[in-house]
Amino acid sequence: MNTSESQEQFESRIGEHRKILYKVCNAYCSNREDREDLAQEILVQLWRSFRSFDGRCLFSTWMYRVALNTAISFSRREFRRRRYVLAVEDRVLAGFPVQEPETDELRMLYEIIAALDPLNKALVLLYMDGNTYQEISDVLGISATNAATKINRLKETIKQKGKDITL
Repeated sequence: MNTSESQEQFESRIGEHRKILYKVCNAYCSNREDREDLAQEILVQLWRSFRSFDGRCLFSTWMYRVALNTAISFSRREFRRRRYVLAVEDRVLAGFPVQEPETDELRMLYEIIAALDPLNKALVLLYMDGNTYQEISDVLGISATNAATKINRLKETIKQKGKDITL
């Protein structure tokens, strides 16, 4: 496959699963500029590793794996960087605008998710997207039983913090 065909296939697949990009960016970043930076970083990592996608799992599972690993690394790097750098006002990723949460319930849910550690954020996002415990375990590299247990605990935590929110 030549580069042009690869690029077209990549863009098509990313377009089909762009909601994964939105969800991960909204969960790991609290402001628009950071979400755009993260989205760009995820897209770069997805493109770099696209040729290694071999179809042994669903494209969405592979995309989640790359996106979540990138988001976790990004969060750690940004935490260290923020001590020394001010936010930049320019928008970099105009081609893939990041959606703002539409309802108060959704905003509250993203606030609760933002307060979670990186693994728990990933668990909630994958669960909310309708992935099975086995699919979640494949993406995160934990057992399906461990994923189920952690998700049940997270559901309780979210119920306590956001009385009106159900997963």
